[in-house]
Amino acid sequence: MDSQRISQGLVAALVPIMGPVFIAFLVVGLAMPVLPLHVHDGLGLSTFVVGLVAGSQFAASLVSRVWAGRHADLRGAKHAVLAGLLASTGAGLLYLLSLHFASAPEISVAILLAGRALLGAGESFIITGAQAWGLVLVGSRHTGKVLAWMGTAMYAAFALGAPVGTTLYSHYGFVAIAVATTVIPLITLLLAAPLPRVAPTAHDRPRFSNVIAAVLLPGTGLALSSVGFGAVTAFVSLLFAARGWAVWPAFTSFAIAFIGARVFFGHLADRRGGASVALVFVLIEAVGQALIWIAPGSVLALTGAALSGFGYSLVYPAFGVEAVRRAPPQSRGLMMGAYTSFLDLTLGLASPALGLIAGVAGLGCVFLASTLSVICAALVAMRLLGARSSSAPSFRQPSWQR
Repeated sequence: MDSQRISQGLVAALVPIMGPVFIAFLVVGLAMPVLPLHVHDGLGLSTFVVGLVAGSQFAASLVSRVWAGRHADLRGAKHAVLAGLLASTGAGLLYLLSLHFASAPEISVAILLAGRALLGAGESFIITGAQAWGLVLVGSRHTGKVLAWMGTAMYAAFALGAPVGTTLYSHYGFVAIAVATTVIPLITLLLAAPLPRVAPTAHDRPRFSNVIAAVLLPGTGLALSSVGFGAVTAFVSLLFAARGWAVWPAFTSFAIAFIGARVFFGHLADRRGGASVALVFVLIEAVGQALIWIAPGSVLALTGAALSGFGYSLVYPAFGVEAVRRAPPQSRGLMMGAYTSFLDLTLGLASPALGLIAGVAGLGCVFLASTLSVICAALVAMRLLGARSSSAPSFRQPSWQR
């Protein structure tokens, strides 16, 4: 088999889908470093509310993830992506509405929570649809690459969005973030609409209990490791600001390391096995979280953020390879929805919990708690390594793979 021909086929199949994912997730990246500042400093609310607002997006993603997966299987992956873009625009409109009630923080944050929830649903449809789209196009043997490349597009958007969002917020306030969240998804629709659709992969409704049982163990590993990601997204900006360090480099260093690892090592899970790759990279992530916790200065903290991004980069695709091997082939969308629900569950619950820890023990202890959780994910990877995985099902491959 000509490896160059395979690589060219992968690029041709996946890059057109990565474009809309990148632009759509730019709106999440814009708000990520400034949303805690808007809620805490602009509205004067507590760190617990910061965690609640940050986590509400992921809680909504959890609720909608299975719906998104079924939608992609039954209506088509492209349809799911377009629906997610429309929901994201609605979230931007709610952001704008919340600003009209800034003098009443409780009302403003309630509307903001609704916008975050709608954005979470939109994000769920976009990424679940894009992943299912990619799996249909290139086949299960490239599961790791599909998950890694879609995630690369997403975190490239985060890397660009963090400094741009910080700049917009410092010059124009949160209104600029709200306008961008409204407009960017509409522009993305123009890019996604001409792309060819793929046929739905299911014509009935497979039992969700069967799918969730198949992905339970790798999903648990994903959930535990994602506490570190939740700590970075919700609280690293507050930690850096409290210590007088520039905020946006933390997000950018995390995202650049994340992207670099996926670019150079995104093939490892397909070649070496998901469990072994997950174990190595989870331990790297744990070291990064610990460095943020103990860092006396910004350089060591930024090193910790970079190691956290580098380690977390392959956790999702590595555990995802294990999940795909265990799930029925006709339920790719539902499987991805069920698997990613573990990520949503963690971020929806962990962000408020970490906010309580920050309020009681200080912001630094958030990263001690996340370090311990990530270490527990290594135990799950070891369990997967100890168990013989069943053989991956045989899928029909596109002609350029044969």
